[in-house]
Amino acid sequence: MTIYYSDEDGRLTEEIKTLMEAAAAKAIELEFDSELRDADMDASEVDAEVSVTVVSGDEIRELNRDYRGKDSVTDVLSFPQFDDYDELVYDLIENEYTTLLGDVVLCYDRAVSQAEEYGTGITRELVYLFVHSILHLMGYDHEEEDDKIIMRAREEQIMGAIGVVR
Repeated sequence: MTIYYSDEDGRLTEEIKTLMEAAAAKAIELEFDSELRDADMDASEVDAEVSVTVVSGDEIRELNRDYRGKDSVTDVLSFPQFDDYDELVYDLIENEYTTLLGDVVLCYDRAVSQAEEYGTGITRELVYLFVHSILHLMGYDHEEEDDKIIMRAREEQIMGAIGVVR
């Protein structure tokens, strides 16, 4: 996994970046292992690319308004490269393990307030938001209750695998 960071104020520590990279690798392993094995490929060899940008509340509000039609501050936005999961898997196979998953935009201000509200700490909150967004990039959503249950279970599985729990 290659992650390109844009964090002008240096708020993402090396610990946070290391945890994000571990989480992304685990997410890829869990999601693509069986599909790639069927193509005689190994999920551990996937080099997916993701950009992570850390922004203020004002910046994410503007993005949320422009791209989602919601004029409010949110904690994270995901901009997937692919319209669906099958298209993503096809691209991974065709490009022999290399693909661009998409872009993640994290609102640091919101992450801080949520970390305080939930009592989890900023590291856990930022890593959780990243995991949440990576799953969106891989086709998960939480609009329907059944989908939400599946997505939350996968989030907890990934967070537990990298040792970041509540």
